[in-house]
Amino acid sequence: MEENDRANVTGPTGIVMMNLGGPKSLEEVEPFLLKLFEDREIIQLPLQRWLGPFIARRRTKSVQQNYQDIGGGSPILTWTEEQGRGMCERLDSLSPATAPHKFYVAFRYIDPFSEDALRAMKRDGVKRAVAFTQYPQFSCSTTGSSLNELWRAAKRLGLQNEFQWSVIDRWPSHPRFIEAMTQTVREGLELFDQADRDDVLILFSAHSLPLSVINRGDPYPQEVGASVHDVMKRLGFAYEYLLCYQSEVGPVPWLGPSTEEVIKELGHKKRKNVLVVGIAFTSDHIETLHELDIEYGHLAEEVGIANFKRAPALNGEPLFQDALAELVQEHLASGEACSKQYGLRCPGCVNPQCRNLLNPVASYKRTQVSASPKNKLYPST
Repeated sequence: MEENDRANVTGPTGIVMMNLGGPKSLEEVEPFLLKLFEDREIIQLPLQRWLGPFIARRRTKSVQQNYQDIGGGSPILTWTEEQGRGMCERLDSLSPATAPHKFYVAFRYIDPFSEDALRAMKRDGVKRAVAFTQYPQFSCSTTGSSLNELWRAAKRLGLQNEFQWSVIDRWPSHPRFIEAMTQTVREGLELFDQADRDDVLILFSAHSLPLSVINRGDPYPQEVGASVHDVMKRLGFAYEYLLCYQSEVGPVPWLGPSTEEVIKELGHKKRKNVLVVGIAFTSDHIETLHELDIEYGHLAEEVGIANFKRAPALNGEPLFQDALAELVQEHLASGEACSKQYGLRCPGCVNPQCRNLLNPVASYKRTQVSASPKNKLYPST
């Protein structure tokens, strides 16, 4: 849809901000974990119908304690809503032809779910909708899974023809995002004494993925690497840096090197000044507030890293809200349904739902890759 056609569409432009979500209270931890471990688009386990709930319930108490340590619940919804408000305020000025703009949160494993967002959009009279991933780097397990669920939810509600959709499916090197991330790294560097700053090693940490996902051809590792490279380029490559991965769960092989093991090795190598940066996280949640700050903070102390700091998350940073608004404004102005790369399925894809786009606003081509009959991992649509 071109901006000139906007006059033919009534109602606001709806922007669905998709993310994993997090339990808001200790009572929500178990249902959150149950949904996570039953999702074969994230984790594939043998006998998953039984093993998934077993692992989820076994982990519930320890995960509840982790959330208790950070205040009793995840702040991700609060930050997403603040980011959405700032984004829409800026968008109304940047793109008056598509105004007004309203955001809707669609989490994967906790409310508000995709159904909640879709119902609210229907009530608000939205016709033009943008599915906007809040994962800067694309993966079938994160953005892909969230989009698949969004389209399934629309069909369950009978709203598959209610909205004209386009997708912002990745933005690992968007200049304003990189600028915002670089600013947080600089703020993190300022936490070190001036005398120690030149010795700081920057440790970029991203959420890991099962190797089964990576080996199918998932683009996540190279897109995370692109973000790291672009941040370091803005810093003039003035510091040593490494990329590692965190948050492995379940008895399957995961993408490495693990953040935990890298911290141990840095301690063994007598490094004293380490700044960890959550390169794939756009707000604070359990992985930053507990895993990076508390768990890895204690580990760093144990292995002799005297100054272990974390760069602040983007959270309510105005520059990041500028980035979100610019991403949507540029996307709407393009008239495109999605990035060119979105339609390219992974070489080893076995999920017939992958890379769908419901009721697209513009022409869209999906690479036709047939699921192997030997790999019936997913239900058909």
